[in-house]
Amino acid sequence: MTKGVLFDFSGTLFHIEPTREWLRAAAEEAGRVLTEEELTAYAERLEAVGAQPGGVPPRRLPAELAELWRERDMSPGRHRAVYTALARSAVPPAPAASARVPDLTEALYERHRRPAAWRPYPDTASTLTALRGRGVPVAVVSNIGWDPRPVFRAHNVYHLVESYVLSYEHGVSKPDPALFQAACDRLGLPPHEVLMVGDSAPADGGAAALGCAVHLVDGVQVDRRPDALTTVLDLV
Repeated sequence: MTKGVLFDFSGTLFHIEPTREWLRAAAEEAGRVLTEEELTAYAERLEAVGAQPGGVPPRRLPAELAELWRERDMSPGRHRAVYTALARSAVPPAPAASARVPDLTEALYERHRRPAAWRPYPDTASTLTALRGRGVPVAVVSNIGWDPRPVFRAHNVYHLVESYVLSYEHGVSKPDPALFQAACDRLGLPPHEVLMVGDSAPADGGAAALGCAVHLVDGVQVDRRPDALTTVLDLV
């Protein structure tokens, strides 16, 4: 019997804004003026190199970034380093005459950490509220290099999560069973009484090694997935 639920963050409870909107917002925050043609071209390049955290992975990863990519969720420094390097390969720097304009690659990285860049799925709040009403404890288990708690606070669902178990805080990432075990321990439940809900079979499926049930959802943009999380309520 399932008595607790673990949720992934990105692609499960929330999704990052579309690449073009991410780029536009970052450029505005950095004081960088981009034409519509530049927005379209740069957004396509950013997607191709996988520069948006929470977005599509790189189509082809440069060999010199391979190790950093593998370890990106183990520390804030590694996370920032690999994603800014990928963004730098896709977006030209500001002209020399604009030396006072902040680096757009840094602005892109900072933008993705802002709560405004993240959108909850339509059924995120209602599902978490229903679980709380049933007395089912919830933890968030995420491979991430920064603290997503402000995102949950901004969208008024922070109080519906008992614990946040983040790879960079534990020095271990999914699919390593140790991260799932830490989450189960936080809930005070044995793994066989816990359900893991995520969007990645390779990563989130690692919970099965402990004996957790695993339920996968499609990590598409929020407007394409209106009610996938509600099925979780039938599993507890």
